[in-house]
Amino acid sequence: MTDYDVLRVFCAANGGYGNELGVVRDGSVLPDRAERQALAAKLGFSETVFVDDPERGVVDIYTPTLRLPFAGHPCVGTAWLLDVPELVTPAGVVGARQDGEFTWIEARAEWAPPRTLRRYATAAEVDDLPVPPKGEWVYAWAWEDEPAGRVRARGFPGRDDGIDEDEATGAAALLLTAELGRALNITQGTGSQLLTAPQPGGWVEIGGRVVLER
Repeated sequence: MTDYDVLRVFCAANGGYGNELGVVRDGSVLPDRAERQALAAKLGFSETVFVDDPERGVVDIYTPTLRLPFAGHPCVGTAWLLDVPELVTPAGVVGARQDGEFTWIEARAEWAPPRTLRRYATAAEVDDLPVPPKGEWVYAWAWEDEPAGRVRARGFPGRDDGIDEDEATGAAALLLTAELGRALNITQGTGSQLLTAPQPGGWVEIGGRVVLER
């Protein structure tokens, strides 16, 4: 079996929750894309990262069914694990930094895969949502405290890969931040926390806590 680490990314303040991520630190053991896709499907995480150059931060990201040019929680988790100043993804170079308990990355909204950002009137409505029909990636959100920038969100990938709800989704948070043009403190899923902040020139920072699960 290929060696891999399991992280939880975008954890709550107590270290709980967060979205699981698989990271194969030595991507050379599976150089073929088909083999990587097969392992990502077998592991079943929302994303699995293969590190092709740990010093330069070159990474390759897969869901159980497809390869992604960029994804938020894999980049945050891998930046924390490798402790590098940047990651090189097919979409572009992702800046990274550590700030106390938070790991931050800097990326562009146009790198994120398409998401349907669906606003609801209250956080309670978001809490009560059933899983929507397959076919579109839905990021359901509502203000918990608009002046403070606090958001309640849930992510539904809409794919047939066994993942009905994504616990924490950096790419969707990136898109929402770009659309609203302000810093956000997002509670997603059962209790994950994502922080975001717009930057000059169309960049957005996304930050969160990372825990090594095993």
